[in-house]
Amino acid sequence: MQYVIMLVIVAWLAIADFITGMIKAYVTGTLSSSKMRKGGVNKVGELVVMTTGCGLEAGIKALGKYYDTSTQLASFAGTAIALLVFSYILVMEVISILENYAEINPDAAGWITKLLTRLKRNNDKED
Repeated sequence: MQYVIMLVIVAWLAIADFITGMIKAYVTGTLSSSKMRKGGVNKVGELVVMTTGCGLEAGIKALGKYYDTSTQLASFAGTAIALLVFSYILVMEVISILENYAEINPDAAGWITKLLTRLKRNNDKED
């Protein structure tokens, strides 16, 4: 059930990002079917990657039953993969939604830009 919830969250974030991207394009006068098509394909790709991560977890857990490995270790490895993929997509989508919103609403651009700059600065330090 947890993987269904993860997939629903990722799907909702992808839809929200796509919608805010369309609104941004309308507001800025850059509405383009080729950009929408590319964005839609990217969102489908994210869902495929998330589904693959969840499927890997189920597969690794099932394989662990047939070998002398600990089923707990196999379950942990699969869960870690699914959670890493989910976390990456979650952060990426939220940042994209905030960037879109900053262009839609110039009044919010200040705090969003500060937040995103701080996030990017922390990310650069980790690299």
